[in-house]
Amino acid sequence: MTERQMIQEILNTVDVTYDFENTNDDTKEYDIAIVRQKEDKRPVDEINGEIKKYFQEADFSYDEKISPDENTDILVSVKK
Repeated sequence: MTERQMIQEILNTVDVTYDFENTNDDTKEYDIAIVRQKEDKRPVDEINGEIKKYFQEADFSYDEKISPDENTDILVSVKK
């Protein structure tokens, strides 16, 4: 499984909408914009905690910005 596939698997498990903003498959660095689905009532901090746990278990670094703009709930930079 590639790093990108692993990232997609994690984010699909948490059930969020996401877009890869910047990617570099050579250095295995990815910036991802994450948005809660409309019917999701979980607090952003709870969602972030769940995502962070999965990424750390998969040995990714994890740097997040909560609500960086009005269209994004979480902006995440990960690196394998």
